[in-house]
Amino acid sequence: MELDRYAVVGNPIAHSRSPEIHAQFAQQTKQLLRYERLLAPFDGFAETIAEFSRQGGKGLNVTVPFKLEAYTLATSLTARAETAGAVNTLFWRDDQLWGDNTDGAGLVTDLNHNAGVTIADRRILLLGAGGAARGVMLPLLQMRPAQLTVANRTSSKAIDLAQLFSSHGKVAASEYEQLQGRFDIVINATSASLGHDLPPVPETVFSEGTFAYDMMYGGKQTVFMEFAAKHGAAIRDGLGMLIEQAAESFFLWRGIRPDTGPVHAALRRQLIQSAEQA
Repeated sequence: MELDRYAVVGNPIAHSRSPEIHAQFAQQTKQLLRYERLLAPFDGFAETIAEFSRQGGKGLNVTVPFKLEAYTLATSLTARAETAGAVNTLFWRDDQLWGDNTDGAGLVTDLNHNAGVTIADRRILLLGAGGAARGVMLPLLQMRPAQLTVANRTSSKAIDLAQLFSSHGKVAASEYEQLQGRFDIVINATSASLGHDLPPVPETVFSEGTFAYDMMYGGKQTVFMEFAAKHGAAIRDGLGMLIEQAAESFFLWRGIRPDTGPVHAALRRQLIQSAEQA
């Protein structure tokens, strides 16, 4: 029997955990499929997708640096992909190449259901104004926070992002040094943690009632998580977001929602073991 084919496409791609995640989803839900890593040339994303389709591919996850190109390539977009301005999930349906963005849904699910964090009526601080931040703005605002403040080194980018989503809720923009008071939830959507760096966020945004979330993940706490914990915040990394956005993609493709709990536990053990051996 020919198995339905799925993949994660990016450049680089060897580091991706998506094949492990989707293999566990498939085994758990008894879905017959195979899922692989697909390396696309920087100047050959569209050709890679076309060839994948010709070979019978059913759907793709899209990672760096192709999320904007996937947005352009898709012939139909979901509402959340349209507002995010980027696509991380592709699938073919009714002769259309559909583009969706599951990042925001993954974040909200991880916060609400896995971490038990209430978003409604809370003051949220979102650090960064790039693609990662834009992809989660609408799902966060749909949970009706008291206010969502976007902070960025370049204030104009934060202002543009806040204005873009102003019709969906109460949104403000700020430079880091202008931030005042504490926040209930602080989300690091910058790439600073990849370089073991810290966005220039003042310690005054944290308190014992703050929940600090880093979209990056690993076997150890990020610099951001350590800084937030030092100033009283509860902390969590983005592994749950990664798994939950993958589960949302799996649901779009297969019409069945996997149980993410066992997958999260297994992947966490692997990350800790790898960090200990490094």
